[in-house]
Parts: sequence; structure tokens; C-alpha cells
Amino acid sequence: MSRDGIDSSIPLPPDAGGPAPTPATEAQHTQHAPGRIDPRYANGESYLALVWRRMRKSVMGMIGLTLVSLMIFVAIFADFFAPLDPKQPYIGFAPPDTISFFRADGSFSLLPTVYPIAEGGDLDPITFQPIVGPDYENPTDLGFFVKGYSYNILWLIPADIHFFGARDPAKTFHLLGTDKFGRDILSRGLVGARISLTIALIVTLLTTVIGTTVGITSGYLGGRFDAWTQKFVEFVLAFPQLPLYLALTSLIPITAPSNVFIAFVIGVMAVLGWAQLSREVRSKTLSLSRIEYVRAAVAIGSSDARIIGRHILPNVLSHIIVAVTLSVPAVVLLESFLGFLGFAVKPPLISWGLMLQDTGSFSVIGSYPWILSPVIFVLITVFAFNALGDGLRDAIDPY
Repeated sequence: MSRDGIDSSIPLPPDAGGPAPTPATEAQHTQHAPGRIDPRYANGESYLALVWRRMRKSVMGMIGLTLVSLMIFVAIFADFFAPLDPKQPYIGFAPPDTISFFRADGSFSLLPTVYPIAEGGDLDPITFQPIVGPDYENPTDLGFFVKGYSYNILWLIPADIHFFGARDPAKTFHLLGTDKFGRDILSRGLVGARISLTIALIVTLLTTVIGTTVGITSGYLGGRFDAWTQKFVEFVLAFPQLPLYLALTSLIPITAPSNVFIAFVIGVMAVLGWAQLSREVRSKTLSLSRIEYVRAAVAIGSSDARIIGRHILPNVLSHIIVAVTLSVPAVVLLESFLGFLGFAVKPPLISWGLMLQDTGSFSVIGSYPWILSPVIFVLITVFAFNALGDGLRDAIDPY
């Protein structure tokens, strides 16, 4: 067969005595040859790159990731973002102040201003109570990176600069009002995020480690060990958790230090929260242990630790990541509920659940509805982690 009868797309060696192909000729031939793989995609993408590429297309997932990152950052530097001292008492049950960009004469200003609520000289003709309204004669000018109460950055570096606040340190403002003791709700909510998120993240970490270890070990080993382990898991799941939480936390003396109380609450939540995850991980381990590559690894004599670490755990990890993002808001809600009942955090520490104790009376809620502001922090946290969990689940499922 002559060379002209052969498909020109198939590369052939040069004729004897003919000129050698130049690099430009080879590149041009490679570019137009069908079936060729572009060198840029020859190595493929890693697992994390595939997940991240799909994650970026999820609007809710990226919103959740952004909110979670901001919440963790604000919780770490909560004192910097808090405009007022969260433990300093001011006027009890003060209503929220409104930010205005207009001066008393009606002129516009780029710098925000707060006009405090004050009692006027006139009386209401029906209730004969003093009429309250904004005090235009004593405005409180706001600004960024202003001086305020002293604190320590990361508990080490002393500082007194705050992200925003009154430019005059002698004046105050309350964007979310104050509680019954006159403490600023916004500042307490920002500082309380540190305790609430710390409890949620530590509990989630402990339950994830314990549940994953027990679930993988039980599902992989099987036999009597699996049977007895699952009986113990069913025993833990059979307990009504809420009454058990209340019973265990009530064992701590009221005079116990706050750190000991928090450690005990974290321990109780972790002990009672790992069982469900272990059941889920065990079911996935049972299906993975029957796959061909796992049986091949057993046949060639690989150790159990290597099989679990190299073959089973990476395939279970996607479910664990999603379970973690969905369990954090559950722990936040549980801590808030226990704190509302007085079983989570004790003063002088601050948490969202402890702040909600002031809402125990309907008369207080009806007269001072801004006292429910801590619920906003809880709702934002639950939404952020749920959105992040949904985005990760959609990004991980195809791979």
C-alpha cells in the first residue's frame, strides 16, 4: 500500500533520506490529530479540585461558606467588633437606636449619626406619660476604628481600638437595645458567639471522631464485635436525650467554676451525640468492605489499619463532612435551649442561650420585643451551616 492511501491523520516515520520534521510541524500535526489529549488535561484534576469546582457553582453553598467564615472570624475577634463593653450596665431595657445620615437641620452627612431617645417636656393627652423621641441636640457621631473599652487580642495583645463605635468614648448607642440590666445586646451577641460556636465545634469534633471510629471499626470487623457494639449503640440511642441532658447537667454544683461547667456540658453532649453518626458510617463501611478493591487488598495481605485508612475512610469522608456541617447547627440550637433553661453556661460567661433567659416572660416580650434579638444570631448560624452542608452534599455526591 502506498503512503498516499493511508489516512494522513496517522503519524508515520519520515522517509529514508527525507528531511526530519521540525518541532513546529510536530506541534501543528498534534493539534489537528483527532483523538489526541491536550497536555493541559493529561494529569486530570484532584478530588478536592473537582469538589471545589462544583461547589463554586452552588449559590447557597457559597453563601453558607461566606457566612460561616465571617462568623468564625468575628467570634475570634469579637471584642474588636463589639462597640461597647458587654458586661457594662447602662439604661435597662433601652430601645434600639436608629442610625441616621441626616443632621438636625436636614443636611445629608456621609458619617452616620445616632440620636438618643429622650423624654420630652410634653405629656401624652391620653396616658399623661412623657412623650419620648429623638434628642437632636445631643447626637452621637459614629465612626470606624474608634477607641473604646480595653481588651486583649487573642487573649495576649492589649488593645482599645474597635471596628465601629461612637467617636466620643463618653457617649453610647445601642443598635439592638439593652437587656434588663442595661447591657448592650449587640456587643453581648458578638462576644457570646465565641462561647456558643466553641461549644458547637468541640462537641461536633468529639462526636465525629468517636462516631467515625466506632462505625468504621464495627462495620469492618463484623462478627461478635459488631453485634455487641450495635447493641451498645442502640442502648445509647434508646435514651430520651433531653431529659438526660437536664438530669446530667443538674448534677454539677452551682458553685462550680464556669470552665468546669462548660467542660461537663460538652462531655455530656459528646457522649450522647456520637451514636447516630456511628450507625451511618457503619452502614457505608459494610457496603464498602464488599467492593472488589477492598477484597483484593485483603487477599494480598494488607493490614486492617491500611485498608481502613487507604480504602474505606476516604470513601466515607464525604458523608462525614456533610454530617459535620449539619450537626453544628443542631448543637447550637441545643446549647441555646439548655442555656435558656439555665443548664449550659453560667455568668459571667456569655452565650446566646444565656441571653435568651430574659425572654422567659411573655410580659417582657410584649413590652420589650427587642429582647428577642439573640434569636437573630442563632437563625443566621443555623442557616449558614445548613446552606454550607447542602452545598457540600451536592458537590460531593457526583464524585
